[in-house]
Order: sequence, then structure tokens, then C-alpha cells
Amino acid sequence: MMSSALAAAATAAIPSIPRDDDGPVFRAPWEAHAFAMALTLHEHGVFTWPEWAAALADEIKRAQAAGDPDTGETYYLHWLATLEGLVARKGVASMETLHRYRDAWDHAADRTPHGKPIELREEDFG
Repeated sequence: MMSSALAAAATAAIPSIPRDDDGPVFRAPWEAHAFAMALTLHEHGVFTWPEWAAALADEIKRAQAAGDPDTGETYYLHWLATLEGLVARKGVASMETLHRYRDAWDHAADRTPHGKPIELREEDFG
């Protein structure tokens, strides 16, 4: 569960976060998870909010230059790409490791029946 104080600090520091009167809003659970991961990494000193905001703005500009329609539906895709990029640049995990785990989760999700918990197994890493 994410801290409401941390969420409030993030929405104050990063005005582009989709929100309503109660705070950030998410279209899918993975968006909330990505948001919470960024809050946790910030809280642990991996990056500052100004650093995050600049990296996110750069990611959104790159996506728009590549044709992203900027309808708001892709905001958390940019958030996730920014998170992956900062984690790699800060040496927390390499892009290779991030992609390896993404692919493993995809494999695990493909073999897991709907409604069941997804569990990583050694064979998910190929």
C-alpha cells in the first residue's frame, strides 16, 4: 500500500500526474504499481523529484516526436520507460536484467490461468 503523504509529495512535485481531488488516478493496476515503485525508489534516494520530472519530460518529448498522440492513455507507459531508464543509469539494475525479468513475467503470465497468482519459476527465464 502506498503512503498518501508520499503520493501527495509526488503529485505536488510532478504536475503532469493524472489525478482527481483525492490524488493520483490509474487506469489499470500496473500503473499504480509503477507509480508506487517510483515513490519507493525516490524515498530510498535513488533519484530526486526534479531529476525524475526532467527524465519523465524527456521521455514524453521523445515519444511525442515519435508519434505518440498524447491523449493521456500512454502516460504510465512513459512513466515505466522513465523508471527503467533511471534504474539502469543509476546502476540499480541493467537494462538487460530489466528485460530478462519482464520477459520472465510475460512467460509466467502466459502459463497462469486467469484469476490465479502469477509465480515466477526458473523455467520462466528461458
